[in-house]
Amino acid sequence: MQRYDAIKKIVENLNDELVISNIGFPSRELYGMCDRKENFYMSGSMGMATPIALGLSLALEEKDDSRKVIVIDGDGSLLMNFGELITVYAQNPSNLIIALIDNEAYGSTGSQETYTSKVNLSNIAKSIGYEEVISIDARKSTDGIDMSTILDKKGPVFLHIKVEPGNTDAPIIDLSPSQIKNRFMNEVNK
Repeated sequence: MQRYDAIKKIVENLNDELVISNIGFPSRELYGMCDRKENFYMSGSMGMATPIALGLSLALEEKDDSRKVIVIDGDGSLLMNFGELITVYAQNPSNLIIALIDNEAYGSTGSQETYTSKVNLSNIAKSIGYEEVISIDARKSTDGIDMSTILDKKGPVFLHIKVEPGNTDAPIIDLSPSQIKNRFMNEVNK
């Protein structure tokens, strides 16, 4: 199974959850399968999906908004801004789920290998202190991804999903960055 299959399992039963999606093909794949106003598609800011999701989750908690925030991030982006794992742990948002899709490659730029073939990101999250670390090997099947159970957990949750590298023929997002931001902010502020 590839990233597309994992994203499909993550979003197949969404309600009012807010989703921040990593740049490149993850956003394009999400857009093609499940475009909704509650999705924020990253553009041109590798390594920033989880920090943006953290800020959003903290803002929602501050205003007693019970919605969950799911960030669909990638191993390459996480490695680019590795301190984000520590920052999320230290801020301790109860409504944040980091869905890290790990294909051991920089998928949007030609599938160059990342270091996650040598380093276990679940073990790192556990060593930082995350209480909810879920590691799923979905290279053969996505059956282990049960978002109904994961959404019930108190965050921050680190959901680490191993998949095979590869991109689909996902559509280009035909919304401008301003349109993506404005429609997302309208949903956040409801």
